[in-house]
Amino acid sequence: MSIKKQLGLGVATAVLGIGLIGGGTFAYFSDTAEASSTFAAGTLDLAVNPEVIIDVDDLSPGSWMIRAFDLENNGSFDITEVLLSTSYQVEDAMGDNTDDFGKHIRVNFLENNDKSENEPNDIIYSATLHELQQITPDAVEKNVIGFENEISGLPAGTKDTMYVEFEFVDNGEDQNQFQGDKLKLNWSFEAR
Repeated sequence: MSIKKQLGLGVATAVLGIGLIGGGTFAYFSDTAEASSTFAAGTLDLAVNPEVIIDVDDLSPGSWMIRAFDLENNGSFDITEVLLSTSYQVEDAMGDNTDDFGKHIRVNFLENNDKSENEPNDIIYSATLHELQQITPDAVEKNVIGFENEISGLPAGTKDTMYVEFEFVDNGEDQNQFQGDKLKLNWSFEAR
């Protein structure tokens, strides 16, 4: 083998050896860190107590009854408004109705005990069931002028006690068409 070949082979071996040594002893510093997050949404949890506000038999024109019920905020957020949606179905017992029975049942929201100014029967809203079907009033809005008691809305962990009067309005006219009729009322409360 010629000296040129031996030198070339020697240089190649040396380069390979240096490459292995350098590659095998390559060192560096490293460090890692982690971070995590949790996102939990709050809750809106509105309850009505009792769930059946009223069941009435033997109504006659001019009769009325008062019922109390609670709107409860069992969630973690304050509720700014509770919209009341009304729907009803009339069962015409004799098939002779020429008018809507819901136009003759008036609902007087007498008092929101937590928002009133200690005035009994301070009517805060009055409408027939027929009229209530067309609108969505706020059940926890403070409609009474004054500075006492709580403001509009329903804070988390609280309740509002509502007093409501249901009245079969005596319009002074013949209302015989409603004898034996039944009206099934559904109230839906939407918290926002």
